[in-house]
Amino acid sequence: MMDSVKRSAVTPSKSRLARTFAKVLHIRAVAGVSSDDGIHKTKSHGKIKKNSTKDPPVSLYNNDEDEERQKRAVQEAFLAKLFASLSSVKAEYAQLQFSQFPYDVEGIQSADQMIVLELKNLSELKQSYLKKQLNETSLETSLLLSEIQEQKSLLKTYEITSKKLDSQIKLKDSEITFLKEKLVEVNGDNKSIEKRINSSGQFVKLENNQLSSLRPSHFIAYTRQTMKSIRVFVRLLASEMESANWDLDAAASSIELGVSFWKENHKCFAFESFVCREMFDGFNYPNFSTHPESSSEHKRRANVNFDMFLEMKSVRPADYLALKPKSTFASFCRAKYLKLVHPKMEASLFGDLNTRNLVSSGEIPETPFFFAFSEMAKRVWLLHCLALSFYPEVSAYQVKKGCRFSEVLMESVNEEAFLSSDGAPETDPRVGFNVFPGFKIGKTIFQCHVYLC
Repeated sequence: MMDSVKRSAVTPSKSRLARTFAKVLHIRAVAGVSSDDGIHKTKSHGKIKKNSTKDPPVSLYNNDEDEERQKRAVQEAFLAKLFASLSSVKAEYAQLQFSQFPYDVEGIQSADQMIVLELKNLSELKQSYLKKQLNETSLETSLLLSEIQEQKSLLKTYEITSKKLDSQIKLKDSEITFLKEKLVEVNGDNKSIEKRINSSGQFVKLENNQLSSLRPSHFIAYTRQTMKSIRVFVRLLASEMESANWDLDAAASSIELGVSFWKENHKCFAFESFVCREMFDGFNYPNFSTHPESSSEHKRRANVNFDMFLEMKSVRPADYLALKPKSTFASFCRAKYLKLVHPKMEASLFGDLNTRNLVSSGEIPETPFFFAFSEMAKRVWLLHCLALSFYPEVSAYQVKKGCRFSEVLMESVNEEAFLSSDGAPETDPRVGFNVFPGFKIGKTIFQCHVYLC
């Protein structure tokens, strides 16, 4: 009869509260045994009979076991109090954090008081445990109350978490709405700018994709696109260097020695200069006009390069590299990356040489950094193909440091150089370094971009 209620009767599928009720029933069973005198009383003709010798008193065999069970029940009640108090601290701390944003004075004070109260309760439990004063007057009630308190605390924690998620969703929704409005505004601005560019003749689409329709305005338009792509990559490179705790001032000074920058953000022009030198290095545009016998070869090569330009201009560079890993563009892209991004630089920026190893083995790294690089490399390669498609030929030029500024051949990237320290116009600005090369197409000149000091 004493073992009729056992722990095994509580299955894992039941809730924690159900398991607590099972423990309570178990404790009652133990209490019932401990209060028994070991003698079962029966009424028979008004007399009290003792159990026969075949059925000895239960207490003779189970007193030690009952005492152990009673002790275990007291420990379980103590642990239930402990975990209930910890759950309360957790819930109130969550409430304290939630009340800080938006700032709620009453919520913060209430949560703070409850945390202090529960910490005192935990301190008392600790002292009672150290002094071995774990006696409970009502184990069933204590166990049930502790379980109810813990469940309430968990429920409060979940409610606070739900409120936090709701507020985050609302914040994200407002950000999405703002970005959508910003996108509409930017698209409108882009359309307006495109109309102005088209009306000025700076951006002209190729007519019917024919080599015969190729004009200097097309080359100028793609040159501007190439410059924009280089600047996008340079901004990403500078951001990675800054995240890796590079000294950008020292890096810019090491690229362009002896140049004092007008503004802090002008050091990005030094990085543009470095990238342009590396990307355009090795591009030779021979002057076939001095070799009339080579004009037919020039025309043949122009057709080949123009076909390559048409093939690549609408394709993502990563897709083209995957489709034609042994193409001349793939070789160009690999060679320029390995030259532009030094192993020490890559290890410093990304902590390893994985990208470099993948590029060396002919694979395509799926990283934002390499995608930005490949997009820039595609623009430079397209410009190269377009330059070799012209007849008469395209020639590139750069100016040396210290040269006088020429409005015909140069365009300044920093207007500050045209004003002296006293605000008067500067009559003799000098070139600090060449940022982007210039090009000549017959009598048409695309000015090189320079930084003036």
